Amino acid sequence: MHTAQSRQKSYADVRRKDLEFAVGDKVFLKVAPMRGVLRFERRGKLSPCFVGLFEILERIGPVAYRLALPPSLSTVHDVFHVSMLRKCLLER
Repeated sequence: MHTAQSRQKSYADVRRKDLEFAVGDKVFLKVAPMRGVLRFERRGKLSPCFVGLFEILERIGPVAYRLALPPSLSTVHDVFHVSMLRKCLLER
């Protein structure tokens, strides 16, 4: 049993990566496309997977970050899990 668990863990760890962001970094926010649901003013199968270019205001916990959202997204909670963020590699 232990050998099977360790083998499964090694397979899972191959794709897993630790993500950390610093305060002031620019990130994109992942939008989960769900059928018939209007999220972040986007709808449909061809809508983008990531929206915006938002600045990180603070780190809430080990895996949660507070973002500076524009007034158009004021109805959305501003704390997101690290798995929903993608770092912007280009400086604008």
